[in-house]
Amino acid sequence: MTKSLFPGFDGLMTLSRREGVDVRPTLLRVLTDLYVQTRVHSEDEQRQFVELATRLIDQVDDATRAAVKARLAVYPSTPVPILQKLGLVAAQEGRRVPLAREIPASPPEPSPVRAPTEAEQRMASNMAMQPTDAAEIHDMFFRADASQRALILHNLEQTPLKAAPRIPTVRAKRAIQILEMAAIAGDVENFTYELGDSLILPSRVAAQIVDDPGGEALAVAARALDMPSPNFQRILLFFKPEIGNSVNNVYRLSRLYDRLGERSALVMLAAWRGSTLAVTRAKYQSSLHDGERQRARAGASQTRPGVQPGSSPTVRTGTGGSSDR
Repeated sequence: MTKSLFPGFDGLMTLSRREGVDVRPTLLRVLTDLYVQTRVHSEDEQRQFVELATRLIDQVDDATRAAVKARLAVYPSTPVPILQKLGLVAAQEGRRVPLAREIPASPPEPSPVRAPTEAEQRMASNMAMQPTDAAEIHDMFFRADASQRALILHNLEQTPLKAAPRIPTVRAKRAIQILEMAAIAGDVENFTYELGDSLILPSRVAAQIVDDPGGEALAVAARALDMPSPNFQRILLFFKPEIGNSVNNVYRLSRLYDRLGERSALVMLAAWRGSTLAVTRAKYQSSLHDGERQRARAGASQTRPGVQPGSSPTVRTGTGGSSDR
């Protein structure tokens, strides 16, 4: 019943019933965002949205309810029962609901005069977000299970964090060809090297993506390259036999890949790049701190030499000799 509009709803509702985990506010926000992305809905989609949203509106906090109310108040095709549920119209039969006028689209921004160089892309990627935030997102993603990773990627689509720049089309197409050939040949070393080089990632992070047993990290990397879905599925079948031998895993990752937005992948790419900067900074800050302490101890141990008791200073004369006084 609910698969056509929100495939993961049943599984996420099961997760929300676990102790200490409440994803219902996230579910309502995501469900609303998915609904307002399309101007026209079928009767079945509208009925599903009314059933699911009506259930969740009574179960979320005031802040989430207010955010959803603001989104649906300006959406022209919000169902009447939802408008009534949110108090946007009076619950009177036969009353005509005034629809919001369509917001005119803003004119497209002019294209840049020249394409950024690779060095400029590297600088922009490092400045995309604070290194501490990047490291936190990086660690949170790799610690999460499959369901939690799907939620993280969903939330990254709407996050205000700056995404990494798109990989140039020519470079991305070349990388896709090399990655697919390496996957078919089972060449892990060249696959890892090409993935890190094309996405401007250090070898440590590239290896972590390739070795990730869940496969979600590889899906994010492929989406950042704008890899076609059939190519990604072939890579899963040939390069990751532990995934390719399971129909459920292939289907799960293929479905995740088809729903994964470009922005989510590029924000995660920025986090992967920034996490390396955070690790490097912490390493050198620790080294510099230890060096400063060692120099401070060495400086304190060095004292100026003094005159020994009972001795008198030697006075030199102008002829190079000495005389006692």
